Amino acid sequence: MTLRAIFHLNQPERWQIALTNIRNLIKDVGRENLQVIVLANGGAVQALLDPDMLKEMESLSSEGIRFLVCRNSIRNLCSSGLCLDEESLPDFIEVVPAGITELIRRQADGYAYLKP
Repeated sequence: MTLRAIFHLNQPERWQIALTNIRNLIKDVGRENLQVIVLANGGAVQALLDPDMLKEMESLSSEGIRFLVCRNSIRNLCSSGLCLDEESLPDFIEVVPAGITELIRRQADGYAYLKP
């Protein structure tokens, strides 16, 4: 049985907890038994400005973990003075139009909702 989970992050300080949770989940059930998505919106998109955090995310991405980020949150971040260029994001990060819509869709598709 494949476990499906979507981790929702909207606070930048929760990233490390989420990534640790994901590593523990992989150790517990095995990568082949998981489909994991991390969705960042709100203030959590600030993590995309941190090179060390991006390295950790990329490492998990190489294990099949998907990272999604909300386009609306990227735009809102720029209005606060911290701008992210969507085109310059690493290839392993997928931009979705609205994080909240993505959360609803994934839950409707049977993904467990986790908010570390």
